[in-house]
Amino acid sequence: MSVKSGALFVPLNIAVLTVSDTREYANDTSGQLLVSRLLEAGHTLSTRNLLKDDLYKIRAQVATWIADEGIQVVLITGGTGFTGRDSTPEAVACLFDKQIDGFGELFRALSILDIGTSTVQSRALAGLANGTLVCCLPGSTGACRTAWEGILAEQLDARHRPCNFVPHLKQAKACGPRG
Repeated sequence: MSVKSGALFVPLNIAVLTVSDTREYANDTSGQLLVSRLLEAGHTLSTRNLLKDDLYKIRAQVATWIADEGIQVVLITGGTGFTGRDSTPEAVACLFDKQIDGFGELFRALSILDIGTSTVQSRALAGLANGTLVCCLPGSTGACRTAWEGILAEQLDARHRPCNFVPHLKQAKACGPRG
């Protein structure tokens, strides 16, 4: 990582949502990987939830989180594939003020090294919504690891140059877990 001279680390308040019809907290390895990585990096877990793949429940949860002044980033794992129940992109894209096209493009470029051409079936995407970064990742633990290591670790770090997402995010008014 290239670091800005004199820049300080800024801990972000991050919410994690797992979208799955089959997982529970006990076997949610993807959500747990994201929680572990964000905490190891020095960020704060604001809240965590697990929802069935239901477009309106996903949209309602994300809308609540982006309206919360204390949440700066929402990481969603699951629901980005092509099955009939996969609806995360449709649930959240309408909330974006700006879509970050390069996020999905870069994710697929990185994941081709692990899964080959199957990466074309990933509908990973990200956008800014009400000053909140919302990232939609596939449900596999490997995909979440790829996204964290290849994109998120640097883009959620204010010291990363030449640019990162931190200056574009709303300033949190409160810190600490929300439950």
